[in-house]
Amino acid sequence: MEDYVVEMRHITKQFGSYKANNDISLQLRKGEILALLGENGAGKSTLMGMLSGLLEPTEGEILINNKVVRMDNPRDAKRLGIGMVHQHFMLIPAFSVLENIILGDEPTKATRIDYKKAASDIEELAEKYHLDIDVHAKVRDITVGMQQRVEIMKALYRKANIFIFDEPTAALTPQEIDQFIKILRALAAEGNSVIFITHKLKEIKEVADRCVVIRMGKVIETVQVAETKEETLAEMMVGRKVNFAVEKEETDKTKTVLAVNDLNVEVHGLPKVKDLNLTVHSGEIVGVAGVDGNGQSELIEAITGLRKIKKGTVELKGKFLQNLGARKISEAGIGCIPEDRQNVGLILPFTIAENLVLKSYHKKPASQHGLLNYKKINEIGRQLIKSFDIRSQSEKELAGDLSGGNQQKVIVAREISANPDLLIAANPTRGVDIGAIEYIHEKIIEQRNTGHAVLLISFELDEILKLSDRIVVMHEGQIVGEIDPRHTSSEELGLMMAGKTPIGQEG
Repeated sequence: MEDYVVEMRHITKQFGSYKANNDISLQLRKGEILALLGENGAGKSTLMGMLSGLLEPTEGEILINNKVVRMDNPRDAKRLGIGMVHQHFMLIPAFSVLENIILGDEPTKATRIDYKKAASDIEELAEKYHLDIDVHAKVRDITVGMQQRVEIMKALYRKANIFIFDEPTAALTPQEIDQFIKILRALAAEGNSVIFITHKLKEIKEVADRCVVIRMGKVIETVQVAETKEETLAEMMVGRKVNFAVEKEETDKTKTVLAVNDLNVEVHGLPKVKDLNLTVHSGEIVGVAGVDGNGQSELIEAITGLRKIKKGTVELKGKFLQNLGARKISEAGIGCIPEDRQNVGLILPFTIAENLVLKSYHKKPASQHGLLNYKKINEIGRQLIKSFDIRSQSEKELAGDLSGGNQQKVIVAREISANPDLLIAANPTRGVDIGAIEYIHEKIIEQRNTGHAVLLISFELDEILKLSDRIVVMHEGQIVGEIDPRHTSSEELGLMMAGKTPIGQEG
């Protein structure tokens, strides 16, 4: 019998009559990187929730180093050397990065927390794994990418030897992803074992040894990654052939929809957007490329009314909108798929239907005479669930109970169904599966093809290059260049994102 670090035998997890996992078995070897691939809602996170002590199996058993174990909570998992980095961050915004990392494992000196030792240990780990973090910053003040690094550091700090990463690169830039891949390889080389949940087939091919494919709660197949093509993995995951190509029609791009002039935005007195000028025309997708933290978030917030503009103007079809407030700007014709679906895009304790009318609940048909019309709200919910292929039990299901990809589809449905003149799409496919990516891309292209304007902000260079008609590059709050996606490469784009001039463009 082969020795496994982890073995999950005939695992079933049932919620009421619904089986999230149905008789799943998998094995993990010492020093192995095992990819777990499946559509949103396939049951991957539920399965890993049981391995990390967050959930208990309805049936089946878990073995660690060939011994059957019972894990009643994450502390039990931690004692067994299991560390999990969750897709949706489990951080306390008001705490510092340091406090979040050591929470529950605080080093003490004379009965007091030894923050100096903790900071030293963390900085040593950060240097070893090339993780750039500011231990003294408040989590609420750092970027999504930085928060992901903090989650990774939490697992490293707790000295885990079995690592579970749930969509760890969803919020990372291409440069950060390259570094993360190196971290995975370093962990495996040191004898650690890794389970890597991702929807990114390229990453699986680059770093995984084997891949377990799950569909609708069941294992479809376990394959050797080196012997399996990306297209085959995609087809196994969704059960059909996936179209990776994007078709764009010729459109009239002569009408200016969005004009941003001399925009300046500050955060806590520090400049984040500096004298920025930007236009987006009808029938056009303008992609904004840049390393996370270079002013993209503040640009979106300024345009949508979530952050005060210090100087400059924002015009939508000739109408000035700067500092008008979020509702007025939305009603003027701007829709936004936000960067952070859980904290900004949705109200998780609300139903799907309620989330779908968040921008229209105050007017007919969602309300009448100042009262919400739940019959109409639920009717709207059912229609949009069907139109936008939201995988759910009903329109009354809570948004917080949906998978990440289906939460994203709820936001896409709400924003696009409002028929905005300008759609702002910020990392619209972060953490969603290949089938959902294909679908969301189709919806964004439809907006463009029907004459609407789209401002696309994404850390996925392939997404920017595939969808955009024009690409502008942001660096340190400014636009440092404009590129035609037909005549560039991800390497050239990456250089500009780092503030460097590509070879051949100097002077």
